[in-house]
Amino acid sequence: MSALLVESVTVEIEAPAPFVWDVLLDYARYPQWNPYTTAVSTTLAIGSPIDLTLPKPDGSAGTWVSREYIRVVEPPRLLRYDTGDTFPGLLGVRDQVITPLGPARCSYRTFETFTGKYAEAVFATQREYVRNGFDSVARALRDRVVELVAAR
Repeated sequence: MSALLVESVTVEIEAPAPFVWDVLLDYARYPQWNPYTTAVSTTLAIGSPIDLTLPKPDGSAGTWVSREYIRVVEPPRLLRYDTGDTFPGLLGVRDQVITPLGPARCSYRTFETFTGKYAEAVFATQREYVRNGFDSVARALRDRVVELVAAR
């Protein structure tokens, strides 16, 4: 079975990659700017859990927590985590990528690859929810960084 990919828009950000990385990993401030991931709990240690608080996929009030596991932390470039065995028959691998475009510019994008027995069903029903969430994070991260740079 082939992998199924959900990818955000790529945003360009007028700030150095390390600064954007620091904003991306400042989980305590997510409620101030992140519309899709309103809370995160993790130590960022490889193999440790990362609990992501997200809005409900059906659009109803409230949130749910997705437990995933840290796999790669490469500042200021790549953060990868996956669902591990949280959902038997489904593996979701998420990458958040910051690409330097010069000393004071970078880009950000995020994507998730779904594989496993239930990947097609999850992809069919959740693709738009995930894509919209990822796009909202990319744009909100860009706007948050611009706000913080302007306040310096």
